Amino acid sequence: MIEWYKKVVFENYANFSGRARRSEYWYFILANVIIGTILSVLDNVLGFKLGSSNSGVLGSLYNLAVFVPGLAVSVRRLHDIGKSGKLLLLFYGIIFISVIVMVVSGFSVFMSGNFSMSSLGVAFFAPLLVVLAMSIWMLVLYCTEGDQGPNKYGSDPKNDAAEINEIGTSQL
Repeated sequence: MIEWYKKVVFENYANFSGRARRSEYWYFILANVIIGTILSVLDNVLGFKLGSSNSGVLGSLYNLAVFVPGLAVSVRRLHDIGKSGKLLLLFYGIIFISVIVMVVSGFSVFMSGNFSMSSLGVAFFAPLLVVLAMSIWMLVLYCTEGDQGPNKYGSDPKNDAAEINEIGTSQL
């Protein structure tokens, strides 16, 4: 697991080209969850809070440090199944628009004085369902096995034949 994590964070920090295997992606996610949990506990024990929020200094600095590698490995994972990295941009765009719709519609319901559950339901739950559906779809994509053989984003990362053929050749 540590080798996959180091590969993402140190070797491919901002590499948005090529392909990433499922194991590379999911071990990176697992390592982030473990490290994030440890840093959250440390933030709570040491009292490193940012204002009145539950965010801690150590966790926030770590999240900032792994933001770019997280995006990069997500794009490479999509490349492995033959999808463009622009799909991730579309996903975050839909989340952003859904939040805007929720805030604006909630504010308009509040200002109109028509404070009923049906009006709030449309304002909050419809965009929430869109985001939930997109999240499930992205999860399915991240769990899908990559294309066998090369695709337009690069060679198959599972193909060990390239490495085996290089054994015994001189490297300059």
